[in-house]
Amino acid sequence: MVEPGANGITQLLARFRRGDRQAESQLIPLVYSELRHLAADCLSRERRDHTLQPTALVHEAFVRMAGKGQPDWQNRAHFFAIAARLMRQVLVDHARHRGRAKRGGSWERLPLEDALVFSTGKSAELLALDEALDRLAQQDERQCRIVEMKFFAGLSIQEIAEVLETSPRTVERDWTMARAWLHQEITP
Repeated sequence: MVEPGANGITQLLARFRRGDRQAESQLIPLVYSELRHLAADCLSRERRDHTLQPTALVHEAFVRMAGKGQPDWQNRAHFFAIAARLMRQVLVDHARHRGRAKRGGSWERLPLEDALVFSTGKSAELLALDEALDRLAQQDERQCRIVEMKFFAGLSIQEIAEVLETSPRTVERDWTMARAWLHQEITP
């Protein structure tokens, strides 16, 4: 049995990448609770009536991860960085689908009082963030990846530095610059 810490997960990822199915069965229970916590954190920044639950977000990210073919995870931090990017994509796709439905995809009459309670503000904020991150990626791909890993995956500066194979100081500087740039882009 492999130790459940970061090194143990990294070892299991390496074995899984080499095709060891036993490593996969040991890996999933070790990362599942952390992924579910990450998903809950992502969803806590969404609107209160969000229809996705943390478990569904984790499962959809897993499906997308598996659909990308043989994984090339370098270590634990890299695995969670990829998971964060996929969770962002799932949330954005969900918000886009909801936006299409809002514009006539599924009409429903509501009393005015009920309509005033409903708000799609958080979906709009997520879409604005996604669009801003796409623009940031065109200007500076590393800063975009840092935002994804920090904001969506909750990785530490040190973990991000390991994934990007750069210094923590560089990550801190890029994180500060990216936050300032995003604030300027998203704030009216």
